[in-house]
Amino acid sequence: MTKLICGKCHAVHETSIDGKCPKCKSKSNQLYEFSNSDDNLQAQIPKIIQLRKDIGLHGLVKGLNCVIINTEPEQQGFAVKELLKNTGFNYGHSFQDSNFKTTVLKANNSADILIRSRIKDLNPFYSYNNRPKSKNLPNTRLETFVFEVSNLSKYVEIQNEQNVKFITDIVDTDNFSFIQTEPSKYIGTSYGFIQWHKNKGDYHPDEFKSFTRDIIKPDFDYLKNIKELDHTATRVKAQDRDAAIFEFMKLTNYDFNFAIYVKHLNSITNVARLSAKDFAMVFTSGITNYKSPEESGPTERFTYNYGTRVHHMAFNTNKIEDAFEGLKENGMDFLIQLIGSETEGLKQTFSVQSPHTLIVNEYIHRYGDFDGFFTRSNVTDLTRSTEKQ
Repeated sequence: MTKLICGKCHAVHETSIDGKCPKCKSKSNQLYEFSNSDDNLQAQIPKIIQLRKDIGLHGLVKGLNCVIINTEPEQQGFAVKELLKNTGFNYGHSFQDSNFKTTVLKANNSADILIRSRIKDLNPFYSYNNRPKSKNLPNTRLETFVFEVSNLSKYVEIQNEQNVKFITDIVDTDNFSFIQTEPSKYIGTSYGFIQWHKNKGDYHPDEFKSFTRDIIKPDFDYLKNIKELDHTATRVKAQDRDAAIFEFMKLTNYDFNFAIYVKHLNSITNVARLSAKDFAMVFTSGITNYKSPEESGPTERFTYNYGTRVHHMAFNTNKIEDAFEGLKENGMDFLIQLIGSETEGLKQTFSVQSPHTLIVNEYIHRYGDFDGFFTRSNVTDLTRSTEKQ
């Protein structure tokens, strides 16, 4: 039977009641048949691009500045050591303020990675972590994508008029000004926006305590080949796929680029980009919504078990064969062997999920003049490998 999704509340129904959504009572012109396609997406995208121009958002938001990963306090040190061991990122600095203990990791030409743990109990992301396979780590997720803006006051003024909800007012420090949205009901992650005044990349607030960790970056040659953060992939529910992309586009200057459908695994990989050289934002959803573990495929099963969240961080990797073998020799397990080839244009692999962050590492190498982002065969194989989660 054809299902309907409400364009307003995103609830999925077998049928309407008197031409209205059974949940929110929206009229029939808000309802459309639910089996994900690009039709509704492509119809709305030009309107969002025009809206950004009309309200003054165009050109105001730059690329990704950093991602913030929160962990359980006892797992924070392990998460830092794990990323230093398995990526090319280096230790930056650590500090403690009234709310968090934070360690900053850096790599050349890359967004930074901030690993945090809460000092206070208040966690606005808690409900998104309360799922069958993540509730044992109730404070653990990649919580915030932070984008740089040229004028934060102007940005906040624009978004307030669009009814965007922020967790706090603008936080002003000597180095930067910062604000972040409430967690998105579609992806369980918030969006942060930062304007640098000086000392870009120095995240110390005005009042803080420095602390040091007993951390040494491993001296493995292959780590030099693991470079910048290339993209992340967030798993979203099928019925929220369009809404998650629209929300992201309205908050940034990113545009939807393309989607790859893997019908027999009930999965769609959707890519949004600022430019071909910038960090890319990937949203992966089902084609149809979750039904049961047997019927739904790995993507919708993941959102059922772990909630909507970032599934993996992908790192651009040179000499990927050497990196893959070196990582294995030093204890990393993988969901899949290296897939792809130079002829196809790229090679990729997925690590197993981190017990400290619940995030998978992807290592990816694009060859020569390969002008694509993914290939359908690689997306299919990588998606299938996540059935093991």
